[in-house]
Amino acid sequence: MQATSAGSLVAVSSLREFFRDAFHAASEHQHLGIDEQAEAYVVNMLTTFSRADALYEPTNEGLRIKPLAHMLAEALEAPNETARQRCLQRLGDVSLFVAGFFARSFARRLVDVDYHIAMGGGAYGSLADTMTRSRSGRCIGALYAELARNFQRLVDALNEVSDMSYRHSDADVLRLYEIWLKTGSRRAHGLLEKLGVRPVRQAGAALAH
Repeated sequence: MQATSAGSLVAVSSLREFFRDAFHAASEHQHLGIDEQAEAYVVNMLTTFSRADALYEPTNEGLRIKPLAHMLAEALEAPNETARQRCLQRLGDVSLFVAGFFARSFARRLVDVDYHIAMGGGAYGSLADTMTRSRSGRCIGALYAELARNFQRLVDALNEVSDMSYRHSDADVLRLYEIWLKTGSRRAHGLLEKLGVRPVRQAGAALAH
């Protein structure tokens, strides 16, 4: 495989290697500061979801990503704690992946990236609360607590991985501004400033170039 970086092609031997290096670099650039276990978790998730059969689920209309509200309902209605935890983990993972890699595609949809951030962060937080109740689950519970606590910043880092070879258009500038207003994304704020836009929150204020 080849990955585009700073206008040049860099050969990597596997998707896992690419995601590990790209996510680590993005995390450092975003000053994310997560531990190695959390970083490895995200890299494994990215590698897994690079396969369509892992991310999408079969429906009558073909392979689709199940709506997050349906995933949450399945978790709430799960027959036992193990099934509930599995549903919450998938909800958190899918929310993180989609918000990280498909943020631009939300621009014309009713459900936006802030919804995915809220759902995913909440799912990881619920997992953490459940698992830290038992001594055996405290370690993995601490991992999910870190993912929940840093969910927005993880999305920023994944946005950077996704945008490694992407040039921003005028429409993307407006979308970055919208994402910043809805989520407070530090990355979106920084990109806007690099593009010559000073983000402001005052009602009715215009973008300053």
